[in-house]
This record gives sequence, C-alpha cells and structure tokens, in this order.
Amino acid sequence: MDRHLDGMYFRVKRNDKWCNVCVSDMTDMEMESTIGKYNKEQLFKVAQHLAHVLKDVGDQFDLMAGSSGEPNEIG
Repeated sequence: MDRHLDGMYFRVKRNDKWCNVCVSDMTDMEMESTIGKYNKEQLFKVAQHLAHVLKDVGDQFDLMAGSSGEPNEIG
C-alpha cells in the first residue's frame, strides 16, 4: 500500500508502467535504482527531508520511540 507520507516523489517503473512513488513507499530495489546513485550531498538532502517528515509525524501524533527514555546511539 502506498501511503504518500514523505512527499519526495521519484519516477519508478512498476508493472511496465511509470509511476510517481514516494521514497518511503519504494521497495529496496526501487531505492537502489533511483537514489542509490546519488552522491553524499544528495543523499544528505534525502535523509534530511525524511527526518523532517518523521519529526512532523511524531509531533502530530505525539509519538515517541522506545520505553526507557534513553536515546539510541548509532556507531
């Protein structure tokens, strides 16, 4: 099901038909064939946009991840 949450659309061929698909609605293969070839700066812009959308959704629905209150660290 396509949810159209992030508003960042790309042209993707599905079932022999070109469609406009949000990043968050893409399959892994579709992401690889579109944003997979982006450079560091372009990927940062995609990540930045998705982070803003995620924050907006969390704010709108008063959502929080985890139950411990401790932040998750990466790397």
